[in-house]
Amino acid sequence: MATYRPEGLEDTFDATRVAGSSAADGSSDAPDAPPQLPRLGLTGWARWAWRQLTSMRVALLLLMLLAVAAVPGTLFPQRAQDVSEVAQYIADHPGSGPWLDRLGFFDVYSSVWFSAIYLMLFISLVGCILPRTRAHLGALRGRPPRTPRRLTRFPAQAGGEVDATPEDVARRAASAMRRGPWWAPFARSYRVDVHDEGGGTWSAAGERGYLRETGNLVFHLALVGLLVSIAAGQMLHYRGQAIVVQGRGMANSVKEYDTFEKGTAFGEDSLEPFTLRLDDFTARFDEQTLEPRDFAAFVTVTDPDGTESAQTIKVNHPLERSGAKIYLQGNGYAPQLTVHDAAGEVAFSGPVPFLPQDEVYTSRGVVKVPDVSGDQQQIGLVGYLLPTAVEVTEGLFQSAHPAPDAPLLVLSVWSGNLGLDTGVPQNVYELDESRMEQAVDAEDKPVTLYLRPGETVELPDGLGSVSFDSLTRYVALDLRHDPALTWVLVFALAAFAGLAASLFAPRRRLWVRAVPGAVPGAVPGQGPGEGPGRTVVSAAGLARGDDVGLQPELERVLADALADLDGTTWAGASTGSSGPARPTTSATTDVTDATDASTDGSDHAGR
Repeated sequence: MATYRPEGLEDTFDATRVAGSSAADGSSDAPDAPPQLPRLGLTGWARWAWRQLTSMRVALLLLMLLAVAAVPGTLFPQRAQDVSEVAQYIADHPGSGPWLDRLGFFDVYSSVWFSAIYLMLFISLVGCILPRTRAHLGALRGRPPRTPRRLTRFPAQAGGEVDATPEDVARRAASAMRRGPWWAPFARSYRVDVHDEGGGTWSAAGERGYLRETGNLVFHLALVGLLVSIAAGQMLHYRGQAIVVQGRGMANSVKEYDTFEKGTAFGEDSLEPFTLRLDDFTARFDEQTLEPRDFAAFVTVTDPDGTESAQTIKVNHPLERSGAKIYLQGNGYAPQLTVHDAAGEVAFSGPVPFLPQDEVYTSRGVVKVPDVSGDQQQIGLVGYLLPTAVEVTEGLFQSAHPAPDAPLLVLSVWSGNLGLDTGVPQNVYELDESRMEQAVDAEDKPVTLYLRPGETVELPDGLGSVSFDSLTRYVALDLRHDPALTWVLVFALAAFAGLAASLFAPRRRLWVRAVPGAVPGAVPGQGPGEGPGRTVVSAAGLARGDDVGLQPELERVLADALADLDGTTWAGASTGSSGPARPTTSATTDVTDATDASTDGSDHAGR
């Protein structure tokens, strides 16, 4: 049975033709020679890899992979945030800890594999955007599609008759489509094209909705901007936290901060060498609910040239210096303590910050005394500060108010090896009790010391004494500098605007055709444009997807185009009737037939 083969179609891999040609040439007697497939080569494989990388599918996969790669950063401590926590984790997990460190799980966001995924996603987005931008710019310079021959097959339709010429109707329709909405009448709404179809027939084509693709491109460009901004911020940012006790100060230097986090491109010379001194701190609380109402830190800032200026730092009102902001992050009490060892020497003297634990500022703190005389064991004091101490039962106190009306210091005593020489960083607010023993009394109960300001008590087991000299305040300051924050906000807003435009901008096409009507009683064979016949107007609209506003939009355009014209009638109205510019939602059969007949150039009867 013979099969149909279109003329001109050549099949390079037809085994019969290959065998036949081989036999004719005498080069081979094999009837079934295998086809020879072309080789891609290095250039072909590179082009294929580039197309795969810049596809939307791969971009989505890379985005998901980036999210998965960021998970270890939330499961394991990160060296950039807490070096001591990382060291402690490695010490607690001697088997897996070193391997996790080699694989970069403690520096996830600066690791090679996370950076590789980040760069591949960046390249994929750029490679996807560039050709789409080129195609979109070409489409913006193009003309709207020509008016189709048959308008009856579109979902939105309208029509009517008017005494104006077809050219006038088409140009008025184009002007109505160009005009923007009522709230922006000067904004161009549609790209339009007026066309003379011949035989006296004129049409106007309009197209809008390229803002949808523009918004899509803006969204993707904003994503690229976000990636660049975040990467720049990670490289250039720095952040430091420090506790400053009232009456003391600090210098803006990396060594002066308790913790300091910096980007890979940060240089210490970028810090302005100013100093800051905490002069006073005030706190105001609600007397009924004890809720905080106001915190204010009064500081003196000294510039490099020696100029001093008084500043106030409040919550949500940071101090700005050299592009960085200094926030008031917290506050508390720092009792001034003096510890003498067994030999009577001063082993420790200074303020010790205690961390608040509740709304009445019940604060916990640790005093580590490593510098003792001779072979004496090192001393550790752990306890609580009660700003306004009230005795609930015998030997049991609690704080009743956050203000320091009746401060009381409650301490337990430890002795042994503090573990400060092990090389593992320690938290200053935690005591490593693994190599220490707690002091107990004759009944084997832990010894508890109670001190008020100005009091001195002896330590058990002849370890020395401790004095509560005074009570001062401290503030926790947070210095932050990230030059990319403004750009992150700008690109985030641009991404939101682009996404909104790509989702809500309607894509529509409208066509209006004006056909000259024949004179009543015209002689057959005469052209349809001869005589003072009425102009038959038909319009149609098409949208991408479901668009409930398409039909009202078509009616608006047709109503604006035919407004104030003499003898305007609409499809479905009786002959000779007139009325306001109000098109119907569908054209009658005789109007559409007249439109199609005029397009074909045949004679038709006017209504």
